[in-house]
Amino acid sequence: MSDQWNATGVSESIGFMGNLVTLVEESTFSISERNGDVVAGAAQGLFFRDSRVISCYEMRVNEDRLEGLGISSGAPFSATFVSRPLPRPGDTASTLLITRSRYLGDGMREDVEIQNFNHEATYCSLDIFLNADFANLFAVKEGRGGDPDGEVTYDTGSDQVVFSFRRGGFSRGVRVKFYPLPTQIANELYRFEVIVPPAGRWNLCLEIHPVMEGKDIPPRYLCGSPIEIAAPSERLAAWRRNVPQIETGSESFSRTIGRSVEDLGALRLFDPDFPDRAVVAAGAPWFMTVFGRDSLITAWMSLVFDPDLALGVVQTLARFQGREVNARTEEEPGRILHEMRFGEAPSLSLGGGSIYYGTVDATPLFVMLVGELFRWGVAKEAIEEIMPNVDRAIDWIERFGDKDQDGYVEYQRQTDRGLRNQGWKDSWDGIRYADGRVADPPIALCEVQAYVYGAYKARARIAKAFGDDDLWDLYRGKASALKERFNRDFWLEDRGWLAIGLDEGKQPIDSLTSNMGHCLWTGILDEDRAGEVAKKLTSPEMASGWGIRTLASSMGGYNPLSYHCGSVWPHDTAIGAAGLMRYGFTEQSVSIIKSLMDAANHMGGRLPELYSGLSRSDLETPIPYPTSCSPQAWASASPLLCLRSLLGMEPLVPSGEVWMHPVLMEGMGYLKVSGIPLAGAKITVETDGKDTEVSGLPPGIKYRQGFRLLGQDPLA
Repeated sequence: MSDQWNATGVSESIGFMGNLVTLVEESTFSISERNGDVVAGAAQGLFFRDSRVISCYEMRVNEDRLEGLGISSGAPFSATFVSRPLPRPGDTASTLLITRSRYLGDGMREDVEIQNFNHEATYCSLDIFLNADFANLFAVKEGRGGDPDGEVTYDTGSDQVVFSFRRGGFSRGVRVKFYPLPTQIANELYRFEVIVPPAGRWNLCLEIHPVMEGKDIPPRYLCGSPIEIAAPSERLAAWRRNVPQIETGSESFSRTIGRSVEDLGALRLFDPDFPDRAVVAAGAPWFMTVFGRDSLITAWMSLVFDPDLALGVVQTLARFQGREVNARTEEEPGRILHEMRFGEAPSLSLGGGSIYYGTVDATPLFVMLVGELFRWGVAKEAIEEIMPNVDRAIDWIERFGDKDQDGYVEYQRQTDRGLRNQGWKDSWDGIRYADGRVADPPIALCEVQAYVYGAYKARARIAKAFGDDDLWDLYRGKASALKERFNRDFWLEDRGWLAIGLDEGKQPIDSLTSNMGHCLWTGILDEDRAGEVAKKLTSPEMASGWGIRTLASSMGGYNPLSYHCGSVWPHDTAIGAAGLMRYGFTEQSVSIIKSLMDAANHMGGRLPELYSGLSRSDLETPIPYPTSCSPQAWASASPLLCLRSLLGMEPLVPSGEVWMHPVLMEGMGYLKVSGIPLAGAKITVETDGKDTEVSGLPPGIKYRQGFRLLGQDPLA
């Protein structure tokens, strides 16, 4: 039986790519053909809480398939499919036009309209084929079907059809309602025989209701109700109203930021127990759930647009923080989860689910993000409420994360069912030596130590502001000691770069990788070595022209088409660029940002999860990885971190300051960002790259223009 945490199957293309269309709304998503059909036997369907509730939904008019003519989509959760009956050989053009307007949200509503352009009334039959297999999300992704140990039953009533699934005490179902009712029902076929008036229309509405443990869940869009008042529409409209607005001379940059904001709005999840608290899912379609690392990094990157999203992420992760030792799920007291999946435990919030904790970096990232929220001016009461979780996270770092007590956090899975590698490069071969050998855990990754350093600094900063000088001294001392030994043990003097990690024997894993960009981001690297790292990150072996490669082209095991051994990940590149900017390498940072924005421009403004590391000099367009998610959370948020890097924005609200040193990419001309949220205010920044004007600052906050070097934070 496949382990859901290690699913390795190949999915089909998603989004508006190829012949497939993906729609997403929280934990509901659909994958269909461009004519709207869900084809039986394919990796398609309507999914709800990680289960495929509709595995076949095909439509015929007069027994003919539909030819897709076009798609209109104004929101991530809705689309209108326009088609006509596929002409038969010798037939003249059809006089019938079919539109299918689909709306997702806790199930689905679809409005079907047949329009007749003939001057005579036209008879037609509309056939709908429906089925449900209740396959697990990962079974679909890997090309498998429903659960062979379960039983699917089928029942028709006077106004609906119900599919039910049961395996032991576990049950799921789906209820399909038709308005009007079919004229004929036979097995999986629902036929409507209609006469469409001359130049007239005929309409049908379907509702698809998931059923969880016998409880019917009404779709958010109900037949007969106005579309604009449903929760997904209202939430998206509010998101669009409240996010900052950008103006610049670069049309492509504006488009990329706009696409990012739309996608992040679509990837938000809302906890039923806290409906005003948003978190962010990892990516569509296969990872519409809470991930620790992905959600934390995405939230950090998005601070310049919405600190409330980051607050919702840390509050939600705090709720599910580890409490006991469980080898099967790798739960440990204080540990932040890796992934939450909706399954056979409906008592849990966010709709019920199971949790896997096997990640080494989410816990220090959790502490870092709380510290960054504090610097951003989030209400002191919110920070105070979450501090017990912060201290439990630090306790995990020092007790469970550092099992051999050597001062470094390592990972090694507790059973053969867990993830072998538990950093962000979590593929089985993602950590290699320079000669190409795959490293075996336990491994202490360089970026994880950098995150721990950032966590210590964050905890010290909060302690100082809260008047606890003893904790301030304690965590400053911990950060300083970690930085000293890190620069001693991870720096490869003969190579001029940082080891990606230390192996079981505490020997350096010596490959040249992008991970060291994360070390610049947190500030753990000694400044006298930063110049060498900057040169390596921007060298031809690391910089493809579309971003920073995960593994240098000069290393053994390099493969530009692999998952983690030579590909380009937008979030990784954006973090590296932010790190370069932090150490004052402005020109290099802007160069990397421009390469990433050029890649986005080639992809219509939407960056996928990853793409190939093939050199720009060899290929004039970036090539997406075949199974990458799109939209994907931290890829969508990467342009927002790049925007913050260009602004040079470093809020220090507890110190009464906000620093900026704006720079522009070539071709931008000017940049204006209106409505940046800061300490309860909405500020506007306008710059031409030389002169900068900042307005709307909250009371007591002063604008400092200039480059904030590492040592200039009084609470660092």
